[in-house]
Amino acid sequence: MSGIRISSSAFDDHTAIPRKHSGEGENVSPPLTWSGVPGGATELVLLCEDPDAPGKTFVHWLVTGIDPGTTGMVEGQKPQGGLPWPNGFGQVGWGGPMPPPGHGPHRYFFRLYALSEPLPLHGHPGAEDVHRALKGRELASGALMGTYQR
Repeated sequence: MSGIRISSSAFDDHTAIPRKHSGEGENVSPPLTWSGVPGGATELVLLCEDPDAPGKTFVHWLVTGIDPGTTGMVEGQKPQGGLPWPNGFGQVGWGGPMPPPGHGPHRYFFRLYALSEPLPLHGHPGAEDVHRALKGRELASGALMGTYQR
């Protein structure tokens, strides 16, 4: 499986996500760019999750149906053609980092998947539901990890 390269002009891989993009700041989604999407992809899926959240992996952003011909998105916008889903806060769209105070740094994985067929999701899917639905549909994927702490 080939790899998608994903990056942000707001932060580098394995570095801190700016407060502007957090729930404490302006809570706007960071700008993202990507390359390496294979031909034959029918859609892209963007998932941002925090595996360090108390209890279970917390979904901060889930967008399906992204046009596979796109190469990124601007700050505060959803990707072209994308359908935003409810995040772990119960709101549709981006929900910026907001870990418990004093809990130490949390990791936020922005993952972009190129799929061979649309993702069958319903209701309010959690991270486990998304990963289960992705199985067998992935043509390529890539990840960018940022950190945040309060």
